Amino acid sequence: MQIAHFTERPVRYIDEAPVLQNRAFFGVSNSYVDREKSAHDYNFYLDEACFCEEVGFDAVAINEHHGNPFCSGSVVNIEAAILARITSKAKIVIIGNMLPGVKHPLRIAEELATIDTISRGRLVSGWVRGAGSEQFFNNANPAYNREMFNEAHSFIMDCWTKDGPWRYEGKHFHYRHVNPWVKPYQEMPQQWIPGVLSAETVMWCAEKQYPYLGLGTALGPTCDLWDMYADKSAELGYQAGPENFGYLLPVFCADTDEKAQEIGKGFVFGGGQNAFSRPEHTLPPGYNSKSAIRMLGQQPGGSWLGVSKEKLMASSDDSWDASAYDALKAKLIAGYQKVQDNMQIVVGSPETCAQKIKDILSVIRPGVFTCFAVQGNVSDKDRLRSVELLGKEVLPEVRKHADEIGLFGPFDRTPGSVKLAPGTKRAPVVDREALAKLNLP
Repeated sequence: MQIAHFTERPVRYIDEAPVLQNRAFFGVSNSYVDREKSAHDYNFYLDEACFCEEVGFDAVAINEHHGNPFCSGSVVNIEAAILARITSKAKIVIIGNMLPGVKHPLRIAEELATIDTISRGRLVSGWVRGAGSEQFFNNANPAYNREMFNEAHSFIMDCWTKDGPWRYEGKHFHYRHVNPWVKPYQEMPQQWIPGVLSAETVMWCAEKQYPYLGLGTALGPTCDLWDMYADKSAELGYQAGPENFGYLLPVFCADTDEKAQEIGKGFVFGGGQNAFSRPEHTLPPGYNSKSAIRMLGQQPGGSWLGVSKEKLMASSDDSWDASAYDALKAKLIAGYQKVQDNMQIVVGSPETCAQKIKDILSVIRPGVFTCFAVQGNVSDKDRLRSVELLGKEVLPEVRKHADEIGLFGPFDRTPGSVKLAPGTKRAPVVDREALAKLNLP
């Protein structure tokens, strides 16, 4: 198993009120930017990544978003390039480059190859379509999002494997001269694909034999997606296993359960993941299929993209009263307990975190587990203490459990390498009996 640490690198000095008043993080005015505090945060998050490597995480994972204080990382490849030089052994996982929004796949191919070369082969390159709000920020047509994603990905693969110079004329991208003088240090970097209950993305991953990284989705629907992937892989002649799956989960650890519960409320700061962007920005017309939207709306407590049936209804009847701060905060705290009950957030002492993570791994059996660091205005000291406790006390227990139940990571066994003979029944990839024993709401 590979265990990673992920952070959105939240803006930690902004007050909660502007976010609640805006009903979401996306669109909060940048008039609140504090240059000195921003400089501190950017440098701290790089130091935090080095500390993650020091205490035993196998990988450090970062992403990018635009136009909001939920994530301060807006140019992920710059941060990854710095990490390539200042770390020495941890994998550098980018989840991921937003291909339809950047609209320049040749440049991305060169940047990622440079990162892999500087790190001497430690890059894991993730690809994303970009959240709905990114289509607004980057002036990208959401109706062409998946088309542009597929074309850009195919082009980058050619850049990394095909000798130049050559010319490219596609539907969305055109290049007169393709001849990048940097190629990945690895023959081909691994590619982990994050997703939130999109059947189309799961099918695409299975066809490419790419690990699919579930973003904190509820365990029941996650099992359904794993089975969908495994069924498709069986059709294609290989047995999916833990090496084909990853799971990213909000995790915060402190010395006691009580302290962890208090600081862990940062996960619902400003509304948390469910307030990433308002519904009209999250689901622009043409961005998602009807089936994906239905699955998002059925998520207990919403989803990574900030969509739930309740919130969609609130957006239509204007029942989200952003001025009633006390009542709204009380609602957020109630939601904080709800997502813990659903095991979509793990908060507690090392003993509590280790047991809950082991319970989750027993159900969905991923080969990659990623701890998503706490959001909100949490101090350097408390963030680093969580990393230390996770690395020194939780990770050894989790690794032991993973070995006992046979969780191979993608660096332990190549995804797609276990072949299935035609007509052979595939093996299970999840444990639904273990899911039933959790008695989730």
